[in-house]
Amino acid sequence: MLVSELIKSAFQAISTNKKRSFLTILGIAIGIAAVITILGIGDGVSQTMRKNLGNNATKKTQTTEIDYTPDDISSATHGFTADDLTNIQQKFPEVRKIKIYHVSHNITTHGSVGLNDGTYSVTLLKKATSEMKVIAGKNLSQSQLDAANKVALIKESIAKKNYGTIQNALGTTVNIEDKTYTVVGVYKNHGMYTNLGDVNKYSADILVPKKGYYTAESKKTGDVINMKILTNANPSKVSKKIEKYLKKNGTAKNQGVYQYYDTEKALKQFSTVINIITALISFVAGISLFIAGIGVMNMMYISVSERTQEIGIRLAVGATPQNIMTQFLLEAVSLTVIGGLIGFISGAGLAHLIAPLLSSQVGNGVHIKAHISMNAFVLAFGVSTLIGIIFGILPAKQAANKNLIDILR
Repeated sequence: MLVSELIKSAFQAISTNKKRSFLTILGIAIGIAAVITILGIGDGVSQTMRKNLGNNATKKTQTTEIDYTPDDISSATHGFTADDLTNIQQKFPEVRKIKIYHVSHNITTHGSVGLNDGTYSVTLLKKATSEMKVIAGKNLSQSQLDAANKVALIKESIAKKNYGTIQNALGTTVNIEDKTYTVVGVYKNHGMYTNLGDVNKYSADILVPKKGYYTAESKKTGDVINMKILTNANPSKVSKKIEKYLKKNGTAKNQGVYQYYDTEKALKQFSTVINIITALISFVAGISLFIAGIGVMNMMYISVSERTQEIGIRLAVGATPQNIMTQFLLEAVSLTVIGGLIGFISGAGLAHLIAPLLSSQVGNGVHIKAHISMNAFVLAFGVSTLIGIIFGILPAKQAANKNLIDILR
């Protein structure tokens, strides 16, 4: 028989008993969908973390950072100056680009609220937000942020401590980095950390517009440097050498600590954990595929038993045992491949639906997108085909081994 005829015969046999075929296909589809969903979300999370942590290896450079922490948090001294950046670039040619990174969230600085001088934490706002609840006055509008108006929101506890009540705080002024801001609103206290353990930017004492906070002069100094290092120079080793150099030669070497955090190493550790979790969950999903495979075998045994007369007729008109075996094996593979394709489409769709829900739970501007690669499609197609072969070969052999004389009896 021609292969095309065998395939046509296989699909005719499948369509003969639609309910039984549907349930068998459904079992395969559920198992494949579970695996594809987990792989899609796992790859999506890994790619999101890699993007957020600044790996830029596709451009033959990798982004690294070195932080400076002053011994006295109220000190106005910064760890990096323009001279530091010039010296680093001259001494380390592997550094393609270097700049001072200015922190926007929970900046510890000296200032005054009312009549009280002290150390306060400040968060800079670029876009209007409703993530924190304003309980007195008005929130900062987008027009105020764009125009860099000297307006501010202060935290409830700061307002009560300095003015007695939150209403008394409205219209007063706060002084930060030699700039005076008018208090237009008071917002509810927020915890230091989010539910996920991240630092909450709205736990700061004061919120002010980002534009205008850093002057032309203050932009030349800071406590974090951002470097793009050639990947063929081993960015981690170069960054560690720069850290060691700064500890000996940095502008503020005697007033604080310079520290390099290896984000690439952290990424690898994170990816390893994600891969382990994905493998474990995929293994559990694989068990459902094994059970579905047994269902395929059971269906094929029933089909062989019910079609004994058909097998006899085919043998009588010249079909070989090999033709019979191929026919039933094709039926089993067709069932599992159809289930695999349905499972792949369902799993990809489910992964894209779940990813935004994870983003909303994570928050902090993190957008997780499911990533369904060609490898995932090959895996779905390959595994479903393999299941059809493994669990269909024994029933197919039983069909091929039937004796024409015994059938005629």
